[in-house]
Amino acid sequence: MQNEQPPSLPQPDSRSAAHSEKVAAYIRTQIEAAGGSLGFGEYMQHALYAPGLGYYAAGAAKFGEAGDFITAPEVSSAFGAVVARQCAEVLAQIPGGEILEYGAGSGKLAVDVLEALRRLGSLPTAYTILEVSADLRERQEALLQQRVPELLPRVSWLDAPPTKMQGVILANEVLDAMPVERFVRRDGGILQQRVAVAGREFAWTDAPAPARLVAAVNAIEAELGAPFPEAYVSEICLAVPAWIRGLAEALQTGTAFLFDYGVSRREYYAAERSRGWLRCHFRHHAHNDPLVLAGIQDITAWVDFTAVAEAAVAAGFEISGYCAQAQFLMAGGLAEELKNLATLPLQEQLALSRQVKTLTLPGEMGEHFKCMALQKGVTARPSAFGLADRTHTL
Repeated sequence: MQNEQPPSLPQPDSRSAAHSEKVAAYIRTQIEAAGGSLGFGEYMQHALYAPGLGYYAAGAAKFGEAGDFITAPEVSSAFGAVVARQCAEVLAQIPGGEILEYGAGSGKLAVDVLEALRRLGSLPTAYTILEVSADLRERQEALLQQRVPELLPRVSWLDAPPTKMQGVILANEVLDAMPVERFVRRDGGILQQRVAVAGREFAWTDAPAPARLVAAVNAIEAELGAPFPEAYVSEICLAVPAWIRGLAEALQTGTAFLFDYGVSRREYYAAERSRGWLRCHFRHHAHNDPLVLAGIQDITAWVDFTAVAEAAVAAGFEISGYCAQAQFLMAGGLAEELKNLATLPLQEQLALSRQVKTLTLPGEMGEHFKCMALQKGVTARPSAFGLADRTHTL
């Protein structure tokens, strides 16, 4: 058995429970091979991406009502339509420009963006999807075949980032799924939180942090002007700089739009956030225990957008905007997408109104989710940042 799951969570069905036990058994072998524990980042990597087993590598539904969580594209096609308007602005500056989407999920964003760009007369020469999950690739292709079969010839899938491209990069909820290291300040030092096995359950254990993690935490403390208090726990994504460098190396000219839930560094490491920002999702229930339901629940961490900005500048990007999702949508053309709302049947009006509220209200996705745009070689700033820009807060 694994850790007893929080009582508020639904029980997995027998098939999911059996798969979770397979994933847990695999992770236990990795822990044994490593000498008794894994850094949390490595545990998270296995739980999410172990070939054929991890949450994103296996075949269970993840997105939408039948899955564990709903992303903005799943909420409403209005999200993708506004994103498409911003893509069109970039593509207008780059003849022959293309779009590359990282981690396309169910394929819904790709469908909505392509449909809207066709309507706007701004289709890219190619729409490429970088997807690590073979199962998700199949789902994406099936949805595209169903919804926009005539545009499918423009779409292709990659196993690795392209060496060169120009146009637009889209990454919706990609950063939050990157494995993070978890640390705690205790007895004047920095410890790494690791995952061990107790019986057949997973359990937390602490060990002296590797030098790279200590240096990263010390740099954050220096910027904040004080060490973290005793027993302060949080996370840091050490993979962000390399991933952003990869974007910069691939994108010769154009704009990268990054969407995710996150905050600035000072908000991320505020004193009141002394237990960190880890979040797990199972059957639309959010909780904070990543050591249960191995392989059948999503494990995420909010994004430190200051770290993203620093990595972007170091990689040669210009930060052309950073704002809340609500502000991005409202300035980016949401009103134009809703101009025919009153002509729809009443039930459709009500449904679309509910969707827009979910996307824009502060208590829903409107404030928690942010968009950051990174540019190279283009001068026109995306219009979606015309209403508000919080880059100065990073």
